[in-house]
Amino acid sequence: MRWLGRRHLAVITLALTLAACSPAIHSRGHVPDAEALANLQPGQSNRTDVSEALGTPSAKGTFDDETWYYISERTETVAFLNPKVVEREIVAITFDQSDRVADIFTYTEADGKPVRLVSRVTPTAGNELTLIQQLFGNLGRFND
Repeated sequence: MRWLGRRHLAVITLALTLAACSPAIHSRGHVPDAEALANLQPGQSNRTDVSEALGTPSAKGTFDDETWYYISERTETVAFLNPKVVEREIVAITFDQSDRVADIFTYTEADGKPVRLVSRVTPTAGNELTLIQQLFGNLGRFND
């Protein structure tokens, strides 16, 4: 009985190859439940209400404590390729001077704007050495 022929082996190899390329989905962060978010009323709810309803924020404002951010992101990674963002949501809750909710904003990936990074190199004093100068530069400089 020859149950494992070349065709069967080829089908199994193809199936395993395709399974290895299936995307891995990673979820990070925390987005508040829509019902809990709807219960928060600007001008009425305070920081304690927000904390009890939504939990600890993912981040707070950099220069002040007047904005809380709840951030979540889903990424998809296929094989060895860089992860691709599938979904991103940010809920920003701002507070007024009396620690009451001033406003609630919801942002998605569509609201984001690409940022172009600037590559800067700090110049250093001294000479630019070639590879040969670096390799043989210390010959004869050894002290016994």
